[in-house]
Amino acid sequence: MASLLKAAVLGVVQGLTEFLPISSTAHLIIASHLIGFEDPRGVFTVMIQLGSILAVMWLYRGKILEVVAGLPGDPRARHFAVMIVLATIPAVAAGALFSNFVKSVLYASFTVIGTAFLVGGIVMLIAERYRPAADIQVVDDLPLGRAVSIGAWQALALIPGVSRSGGTIVAAMLLRVERAAAAEFTFFLAMPFMTAAFVHDLVEARHDLASGFGLEIAVGFVMAFLASAAIVRPFVNYVRRSGFAPFAWYRIVSGLALIAAVAAGWSAR
Repeated sequence: MASLLKAAVLGVVQGLTEFLPISSTAHLIIASHLIGFEDPRGVFTVMIQLGSILAVMWLYRGKILEVVAGLPGDPRARHFAVMIVLATIPAVAAGALFSNFVKSVLYASFTVIGTAFLVGGIVMLIAERYRPAADIQVVDDLPLGRAVSIGAWQALALIPGVSRSGGTIVAAMLLRVERAAAAEFTFFLAMPFMTAAFVHDLVEARHDLASGFGLEIAVGFVMAFLASAAIVRPFVNYVRRSGFAPFAWYRIVSGLALIAAVAAGWSAR
C-alpha cells in the first residue's frame, strides 16, 4: 500500500474514532501495525491529531465565540470557561507526569489495549443500565464540582484502549448528566486537553518534523479533519436516541478478539 494511501487510511481512523468512546489511540496503534505504517517518534500521529482538534472547534465555533464574547459581562459564559479550564487540569497534570511511561511501555502491549477495550465496554454497559436519572440536560448547567470530577476521568485515557471520551461520558452519566449533554461536554473538554497534548508531543518531536514526512502528514491531517467533522453531530444525535450500548459491545468484542490474537502469538512489536 502506497504511503499516501496509508496516511489517508490512518487519518480517517483518527477522525472517526477520536470522539467516539472506543479509543482513537488504540485504533491508530492497531491500524498502523496492520498496514505496516512506520511513524518514527510519533510525528505523523501528533500532527494529524490537530485535524481532529480543529474540526470540533469549527463545529462548535458558535458556542466558542459566544463564550469568548460573553466573558466580560455574562456570568454563564464565565462559568462555562472556568468549568472547562478546571475540568482539564487533572488530566493535563497526569499527562505531564506519566505520558513518557505510557508511550514507551503500554503502547507496545496489545494485551493492555485488549483488556482496556473489554473492561471499558463492560463499565459502559453497566453505566447505561444503572445510571441515575439525569438532572443536567445541557452542558451550561453543570456545577463546577461535577465538571471537575468528570474531567478527571480523562486522565485514564493515557492508557491506550481506555478512551478519553468514553471515560468522561460514563462519569458524566453516573453523575446525572443526560447522555447527549455528556457527549457534548466531552467534545468541549477535548479542545483544551487535546491542544495541550498536541503542543507537548509537538515539542518532543520538533527535531523530527523535517523528516520527509510532509505530504503524508498533510494527507492524514485533511482526512482526520473531514472524518471528525462528519462524525461528531451524527454521533450526538445517535446517542440521544439510542444510547451507548452498541459502542460498549463493539469494545467488548474487539477486546476479546485482540486478547485472543495475542494469545495466538500476535505481537505489537
